[in-house]
This record gives sequence, C-alpha cells and structure tokens, in this order.
Amino acid sequence: MTPTPSRAFPWILTVMTGLALAVLVSLGLWQVQRLAWKQDLIARIEAAQAAAPIPLDQALARSEPEFTRVIVTCRGLDRAPFVSLRTLVDGQPGVRLVSLCSPELPFLVDRGFVAEDISARPSQDGGTMPVILRGVLRRGEPANAFTPPPGDGLVYVRDIGLMADALGAAQARHDLMIVAETSSNPEWQALRPVPLPEGLSNNHLGYAITWFGLALALIGVYAAILYRRFRS
Repeated sequence: MTPTPSRAFPWILTVMTGLALAVLVSLGLWQVQRLAWKQDLIARIEAAQAAAPIPLDQALARSEPEFTRVIVTCRGLDRAPFVSLRTLVDGQPGVRLVSLCSPELPFLVDRGFVAEDISARPSQDGGTMPVILRGVLRRGEPANAFTPPPGDGLVYVRDIGLMADALGAAQARHDLMIVAETSSNPEWQALRPVPLPEGLSNNHLGYAITWFGLALALIGVYAAILYRRFRS
C-alpha cells in the first residue's frame, strides 16, 4: 500500500535535521577540545607564577619553553627603540612597548603596557647601560587576513616576525619573545609590566553541555515529528 502524502517519509526534514545535528555535535566536540586546551593553559600559567626564574639558556633547553620565567640582561633596553602593540589590559585600551633586548641577545622584549590616555613615551635615543630583567617566555600570534598592516610604529597582533621587521631587527628570533615582569624603566610608573594573563575564564564545559543538550533536544523533536506522522 502506497503511503499517503501526509505519511510520506520526510526526507528534506531528515537531511536538514542531520546537518543541524552534525553542526551541534561538532560545536560540542570543539568546546571539549577547548576545555582541555584552557585547562592546560591555566595549569602552565599557575606553574610559571610559582616557579623561580632561570637563565635563558636553561629555559631554551626545555622541550616546551613557553611560560618559563627567565632572567636576562638587556644592554640599553631602557632607551631602546620600540614598536607599539595595540592591546587591551583589564578592559583598558593601550599599547605594549616592544623592543629588541640587545644585539647580543636577539629576543624581542614586551616591556609593558601603557594606557591610551598617556601620550608620554620613554626615550629612544639608545643606551648602553645593562638592564637586568625578569620575564616570561611567550610565543607569538600570527597575523591573518583581517589584521591591519603595521604603520606609524603601531602593530596590531603579537606576531613576533612582524614586530621584528617593524623594528628592523632581522636577527631577532621569531618563535619566542620575553614578556617583562619587571620594568625596564622603573622610574616611569606609566609603564606597567603585564607578563601573564590573569583571571582566565573557563566556561568551555558549560558551552559543550549546551551544544550537546541542543543536539539531544533536536533528536527528540525529530523523533516526535516522526511519531506523530506515522502513528496509527
């Protein structure tokens, strides 16, 4: 017996439901992956905060040196040229001043944050006095198609290679930089070192539960529609 049109199998509905279900499950799995990544990130930050700084060569010998606290000496860092990295710190707009540590130590150094309402800047006339600095090794963030190009001493993403090019520091390492936790210019209080993110939120488990819950609800709705269509 041929089914009546009202009881024909809903292929279009089934395909649309399957596509929506695939999207919801994918989003849930992605949030589970993000949860593992965020938990690892928080653990590494907490370990870095509790650890004592070590010499840079010892840190670089580690299999994963990122978030290792180091102590370095940068000749003339307090008067070094810098580029300004646009950023937000605690919701406040401003820039981070990024310089080359020294020709002898070719690492970029994030010297600290300066709020947007402060126009003064440290001298860039060069110097030779050694600056002993404690900091944290961090990796960069590559620019993408939506990143504005650098200009007028401003960069818009923590792309180490991009900042090195803007500084004319071709010798600088592009894989790691030092984010200062002590100031290169302690006499200038406007420069505030911010080495590690604080108060990272971790809501990925809740997001995963939400996406998987929506997937289950979709299955329930689809099953109810089939039941009503084909019940005697």
